[in-house]
Amino acid sequence: MSLAEPNVFTTISRQGQLPAKPTFLLPWPVLIYLAAVILPVGFHLGPLYLTATRLLLIAMIVPLGVNLIRGKYGRLLATDVFFLLHFCWIVVALAVNNPAQVVQNAGSTGVEFLGGYILGRAYIRDKTSFIALIQSLTAIVILCFPLAVVEAWTGKSVLLGLFDRLPGISTPVDLAIERRLGLERVQMSFEHPIHWGLLCSLATALCFVGLKDNYGLRPRIIITALICLSGLLALSSGAILAIALQLGLISWAALFRANSNRWLILLGLFAVSYGIVDLISNRAPLQVFMSYATFSAHSAYWRSTIFEWGMVNVWANPIFGLGLRDWVRPVWMHTPSVDNFWLLITMRYGIAGFAFLAAGYVLALWRIGRRSFDGDAGLWHLRRAWMFCFLGLTFTLTTVHIWGAVYALVFFFFGAGMWFVTVDADQEAEAQRAANPWECVKPRPLVFSRFSGDDPTVIIQGRQRSLQSRQHLKGDPKRHHPHS
Repeated sequence: MSLAEPNVFTTISRQGQLPAKPTFLLPWPVLIYLAAVILPVGFHLGPLYLTATRLLLIAMIVPLGVNLIRGKYGRLLATDVFFLLHFCWIVVALAVNNPAQVVQNAGSTGVEFLGGYILGRAYIRDKTSFIALIQSLTAIVILCFPLAVVEAWTGKSVLLGLFDRLPGISTPVDLAIERRLGLERVQMSFEHPIHWGLLCSLATALCFVGLKDNYGLRPRIIITALICLSGLLALSSGAILAIALQLGLISWAALFRANSNRWLILLGLFAVSYGIVDLISNRAPLQVFMSYATFSAHSAYWRSTIFEWGMVNVWANPIFGLGLRDWVRPVWMHTPSVDNFWLLITMRYGIAGFAFLAAGYVLALWRIGRRSFDGDAGLWHLRRAWMFCFLGLTFTLTTVHIWGAVYALVFFFFGAGMWFVTVDADQEAEAQRAANPWECVKPRPLVFSRFSGDDPTVIIQGRQRSLQSRQHLKGDPKRHHPHS
């Protein structure tokens, strides 16, 4: 059975229990969105370059945004407000630095950032839809695994080559990047191999932890191994770091599951390690961390220099940032790319732009992490899977930059987890029963007795009368043999 399909094979008891109807189905806008993410379809409309994901989000962002403000997707959250303020500050920063480009660039950024977030916020609202989303993402990665193996061996992206032949369709450039470990870096259908690796990393903890109540340990191990291998074929240190951090969190949770203070201990170890590195190193701990999260010493030095000079630009332009202007750096740094998402946001839009984004992001992680779902194991596992996913991604984004389809996808999954903030475990269980009432009906026990019903008292009384009757017959042989 395919992982993305619900289990529709159920038994019917003698008392007439009906089979549970399949409920693990995604809303159609989410299905179209996931298909648009993985398929490299783009086209030019005058001076604008539109992808399938951008076109879908442009069509949906206004009605979804209005419904969000009206409270149709639950009450307005602080994270919603902070993310909206972040977008508004982007518009202001671009208006100050690049007035001629503010409409086009603020529009594309807003569509990808806010559009992806609101789409996930609007359509992923309960346990059923969230599980369906995990299953769909996992199915995409597994189906693309053979294509990733082919690309790693030949260096040719099957999807890019296929869609590039279609008239009127524009696809990302198939990059010719230096081989690593004797293999080509898998780009799949994205603009850079790191984006394919990050997509796979999103599925790692979501599959292994989030689907714990749906699949056994062995299939989850096999599927998660294939997901990790798919991500590793991107041969990107950022993707490998994201996967490694999630696997580390899963291992820590398993090793210390009996210790209720396991996360406080881990946080303490992290703080102590940070202090030790700060004392014994002549570099900032974050620079040390980034230097080790690379494939080579050259990449480590390059990222350390990017961070050093990036902060110079931040303090030189603390309010409105640089916008789209080039940043100050040594003359020998020939490329303007900044391999640090959080740093680049601060450089472009100033400290306030970063602060609004970070406040909404951290507040959501804090509030969801503090929720108690001890009464609902299913919610508990899904919440933990989402937390592991984004804790790993938070550190990874200090070593990579994201844009385009993956930028929107990351915040789509972030928005898809916001229902954890307000969901009530009892109400969720009641909604599950209302959506599929037969799924919660316990099969009635089979009663091999002539007594009607399944009341244990009736059955016991019947057995006692039968035993008394047999004993009475033993005491009077004439009753047992009336013709003797």
